[in-house]
Formats: sequence, structure tokens, C-alpha cells
Amino acid sequence: MKNNLYRLCLNPCAWLSLALVAFQYWILFNPELPLVERATHLVLSLAIICFATPFSKKQASPTLNAIISMALFAMVAIVGAYYFLEADRLSNRIENVSPIEFYDVVVCSILVFVLLEAVRRTVGYILLFVIAAFLVYGLFGYQLSGDMGFSQIGWYEWSEILGMTTSGILGVTTATSTNFIFYFIVFGVVYSAVGGGQLFIDLAVKLVGKSTGGGAKVAIIGSSLMGTISGSAVANVTSTGVFTIPLMKRTGIQPERAAAYEAIASTGGQLMPPIMGIAAFVMAEMLATSYTNIALAGIFPALAFYLSLFFFAGLDAKKNHCGTLNDEDIQQIDPILPRLHMLLPPIVLVCGLVLGFSAQIAVFWSTITCFVAPFLHPNTRYDLKNIPLMVLDSGVQAAKIAAPIMAIGIIVSIAIQSNLALKFASGLISVGDGSMVFSLILIVLGCIIMGMGLPTVAAYIIGAVLYVPALKELGITELQAHFFVMYFCVLSMVTPPVSLASFAAAGVAGTDSMKTSFEAFKICAVAFLIPFAFISDDALLFVGSYSSIAIAGLGLIFSTAVWAIGVSGFAKHKVSVFGRILMMSCGFFAMISATGSYIWLSAIGISAVYLLVHYVKPRESQPINKACLHTK
Repeated sequence: MKNNLYRLCLNPCAWLSLALVAFQYWILFNPELPLVERATHLVLSLAIICFATPFSKKQASPTLNAIISMALFAMVAIVGAYYFLEADRLSNRIENVSPIEFYDVVVCSILVFVLLEAVRRTVGYILLFVIAAFLVYGLFGYQLSGDMGFSQIGWYEWSEILGMTTSGILGVTTATSTNFIFYFIVFGVVYSAVGGGQLFIDLAVKLVGKSTGGGAKVAIIGSSLMGTISGSAVANVTSTGVFTIPLMKRTGIQPERAAAYEAIASTGGQLMPPIMGIAAFVMAEMLATSYTNIALAGIFPALAFYLSLFFFAGLDAKKNHCGTLNDEDIQQIDPILPRLHMLLPPIVLVCGLVLGFSAQIAVFWSTITCFVAPFLHPNTRYDLKNIPLMVLDSGVQAAKIAAPIMAIGIIVSIAIQSNLALKFASGLISVGDGSMVFSLILIVLGCIIMGMGLPTVAAYIIGAVLYVPALKELGITELQAHFFVMYFCVLSMVTPPVSLASFAAAGVAGTDSMKTSFEAFKICAVAFLIPFAFISDDALLFVGSYSSIAIAGLGLIFSTAVWAIGVSGFAKHKVSVFGRILMMSCGFFAMISATGSYIWLSAIGISAVYLLVHYVKPRESQPINKACLHTK
């Protein structure tokens, strides 16, 4: 332990992470000017990335990596010194009126370069190329003819917009990272470090392990709970999948399907309130509304997502006679009762949000509870010497997530200044020929393609800039539009051909990536209908009277259950081909139709009558699927 602490003391990331953590909690109770807060968050995050991520993981030698990292850190130091020395001038200057100095342009150029390198190091080349394309458009787009052209904006002007105001790189995306995302990242790191993440998995085993399809249900519940504190589907897969995928395979579930269940469940964690992944914080900022409103709006869509998956897992297990955990797997779990107090941190978070505290204050007290709760029982106590490592992990994870989010401020600025967002919206509607359905399908394809290879939050922000104006022109409310875009950007994680969550799960399961992707796509097909449901009825986003919200929510859950029956081909017993087509059709039309409409009532009524007849009908003997038998 002493050697580990000694190595931490020599690690520049540890000291930079400590500085970032200390600064963030200082401004939580002693706010500074927005430009000062965001610039400091930006500089410290970039400095951490210089040392936490190598220039090249494969080709460059450690010495070359160290030299390049020090050179990059020197550039970050120049940017930091600039914002520190020029804070008063930048805070008091008038945009488009006050003069722009040559050194302003030089520092902005350095900032853009360092930010692009940070993006390359943290999320790869895809987002880097997207940002670079927008920069080229911003500089040379004035030469284009037609609607894509705009008035010339020189690099001096772009330097002012991007680096000297709170509407560029230091705009809404950096504000979200500074004011919201950082605190939830710390909460997630600390809660997992003190044993909260393992408790979620163990709790799921105890709750549903003995039920039919318990192996898959453990993955669904455990990953949904982990998803509430994790902002990444891939990170969720790698943290919970190492336990749940082997567990499912031992119950007889085929490797591709086991990996698919984990990929879907981990992806859905970004849709599950109260935290809903990182995109929810960005949405709250863009909509200028409280985070609590976003969390409430996400309740019924998330419930429908997970319940449909839960229904399918149970029905599929009954159909194939597999997927249920044996007593040995359940008995290996440590007792839950002595660890129940470890649920206090998320309970404090939820209670704080419900009582009307700001998201930052609620998550602050829940983080404090993470340090206190383990000492309520001897079996859950942690070594206080682990706290420095928690600080290091918090700073590094927050910086790696902050870099792409802050860089997307470049895209947002160029899209707004060039009026690209409105031009894109008009062009999209023109291509859709004014058809609501066709335009929505085009937007769905755009969100999914954009999400292939990009972090969800990056895809969502770009999608919000490009597609939300088009959705609003189609008569869809802003809340519906943002949720629609976010959902499909999230679902790109399990959509072939590039589905990062499915690929990660396939790696854990040791199975074929594409087979896993298509299996996941098949199982969660209902999720692609849920956004159309809240487009048809915004009561599903907690808008309107409580009675209308309840009716719409119950109708959505019932229709997803009907769809699951159709996809699995099993209810009480095997469903005929006609029955499967009927159930899927009823589920489809019930979801995409307005609550209470003739089509909605007909779909709900027909499916209810069919299920009643199906359950009254005597059960036929079913052959046992020997491939799914497992040794207890």
C-alpha cells in the first residue's frame, strides 16, 4: 500500500485530479464568473488527458509518448495562463465590438489544436473528423453557392467566438460538464469503489435469480441499476458483463443471446432515471429546464424499454426451458441484508431531487453518503487509503468524458453562426416532402448513423443541433424532439453494423460481434417504437394531467408486453404464426397511435381478447430444448 501511495505522489495525473476535484467542489459553494469556471475546468481536464492518455498506444515508445505529452501539457499551460491573466478583460469585453489581439488568435488556435488532440486520444478519429469537417466548413463555407453558403467569417472572428466568449468552446457543452456531469462522475466512481456496483448485481440475483429466465433478468436489473450511475453503455457492459454473461451462459443461454441481453440492458441504463447517462444533463441545459423535469419525462419510456426486455427474457426462457439460475449460483452471493445500507447513497440522490434540491447539491450529499454508509456495518468498511485512488479515478474519468463534450462546442458554434441548423432542417423537410412519417424515418437513420462510433452524448448534441429544429418545424414540441433524438442516438449502441455495446459484450462473451449485434437488434426491436409512442402522445413524457399520464403509461407498458409475446412466440404456451403476427401488429399500432384514439383502442382490445382466449385454451405439451439444459 505504501508503494502504491508513493507512486500516486509521483503521478502528475493524481495532483491534477486533486486540483480539479478541489476546484469543482469550491465553486459548488463559492461560484465564480461563468467564463472563469469553465476555462479552469477546461484547462485542468486537458492537462489530465495529457498524462492519462498516451499519444500512441501501439507504435510510439514510452519516451516519445512522454515527450509529446509534456509538449502538449506546455500548450495547455499557455492556454491556462492566458485565461488566468486575461480573465478580467475577457469577462468585461463586448463581443463584436472590443478589439481582438493577435495573441488572442494564437491562443485560440493552440486551444483548438489541443482540444482536437484530446478528442483523438479519448474517443478516436470519428468525432475528430466530424469536428474538423465543421471547422473547414466554418472557414470556407462562404465560397459555397446556394443555401449552404453564408457570409465570410475570418479566423479572427472565429477565434473570438470559439475561445473568448461563453458561446463557443466555453459554451453550453462545457457549462454542462462543469456544472453537472463532473459531480455525477465522481458519485459513480466513489459509489462503485465502496461496493455499490457489486451490490446492484447481487441484489438482482437475490430478487429474480430463481424466477424463470433469472439469468437474463439478473443482467437486465443489474445493468439498469448500474446504468443509473454510469454514463457509458460500453463501460456498463465491461463492468457488469464480466459477471452476468458467464452467469447466463451457465444457465444454458446461447453466448450470442447472453451477450445481446447484456448489451441491451447496459445501453438502456442511459435512458433510466434518475441519472439517465450524461445526455440528460445536456438536454436540461439546452431546454433551460430543471434536471428533475427531464428525469420525470424519462420514467415511462425507460420502464417500457426494460419491461419489454424483462417480458421477453421470461417468455423466451419458458419457451426454451433454460435461463434459470441454479441454487449454487445464488448461494455464492454474499448476504444482502448486512449490505442494504449501501443503498443509502442513491436513495439520498433520489430524495434530494424529489425534494427540489438542485442536481449538484443532491449528488454532493449522495457522494458524502458514499463515504459514510460503508462504516455502518463492519463487513462493508473500506480502507481510507483508497481515497487518493478514488480522487485519481474521478479526475481521469471526468476529463475523458469532458474532452469530447467541450470539443462539440465547436460544432454547435459553427452550426449556429453559419445558420446550418435551420438550413439542414429546411432541407430535411424538403426531402421528406412534408411527410411527418418519412421525415421522422430520415431523422432516425441520421441519428443512428451519427451514433455509430461516437459516444452517445456527442451524437446527441450534434443530433440536437441538426435535427431538433426540423422536428419543431413538423409541429413536435421541443421536449419530444430532444427525447426522440436522444433515444435513437442511444439505440445506435445496439444497431448493426457498428454497435459498440454489442461489440463490447461479444468480446466479454467470446462470441461473434455481428451475430451478437443482430441478436440484440432483434430482442430490443420494440425500443425503436417507443420514441414514436411519445411523439404521438406527450403524456408519456409526464406532460398533462396525472390521469392522462397514467393511462398513456399503462397502455405503453401493455403494448410492449404484447409485442414481446409476438416476438418470442410464447405466452402460456406456444403462439401460432397467426397469433404472433397479430400480437406484433397490435403492439405496433398501440404504441404509435395517440392514447384513446380508435386505432389505439382497437389494438389494445383485440390483443386483450386474443390473450384471454389463449390463456383459457388448454396447454399443449412442448418439447424440451436439450441444448438449453444445464447441470445444477
